[in-house]
Amino acid sequence: MSGPIELATRAGIVSVRDPGEAGRLGLHVPGAGPWELEIGFGKGRFLLARAATSPQRRFLGIEVARDYFRLAAGRLARRALANVLLVRGEALYLLAAALPRGFAHEIHVYFPDPWPKSRHHRRRLFSPASVDLVLGALAPGGRLSFATDFLDYGAEVAAILAACPGLEVRRLDGGWPEGPRTNYEAKYVREARPILRLEGVLTGAPGLHPAALADLAVAVNGAAGDEA
Repeated sequence: MSGPIELATRAGIVSVRDPGEAGRLGLHVPGAGPWELEIGFGKGRFLLARAATSPQRRFLGIEVARDYFRLAAGRLARRALANVLLVRGEALYLLAAALPRGFAHEIHVYFPDPWPKSRHHRRRLFSPASVDLVLGALAPGGRLSFATDFLDYGAEVAAILAACPGLEVRRLDGGWPEGPRTNYEAKYVREARPILRLEGVLTGAPGLHPAALADLAVAVNGAAGDEA
């Protein structure tokens, strides 16, 4: 990722060049409460509402869209929530380069861009090549919640997650107990649009997805061949 990363707390927005600044979570939001991460928080409806009702927990939100980030940052400042850090940047880059492993007790991903064209699949948040970055942020015993209205993509995500060692996955056919969590979800429920919701629990340390493990083996064998 090029250019500065923007961080927002109740004190306002700052720009940083070093991606490691985004990973200094305890500096930006002090305390000992468990962390929850939302990737792609949009306008911040779910994240800010959950933070307001759970002051004992800490919340990190990642959003790549500048307008949505600024909108949510303004709402955060007006509500003066001390337990929230918002970051504007590419989620996979931040997970790989900045954020500590195993820090989140819960990860929320709702209605991510499905990138439906084949040539864009590499940009998906959930793919065999990238799922280990997402799950790597989850603490043992932690929970992943996911929802999408693109059912084909949802079925692919379900299959990817089911293949991940140490992750138990189930489908939630009745919706979330408290009702829709995002603006998109509330709209789609009103429109009676089908939604696929998944919940995964990490029962132990996350292992590599089989496809990623195969790619790693190819890379290692190729490197060994080059040295021979």
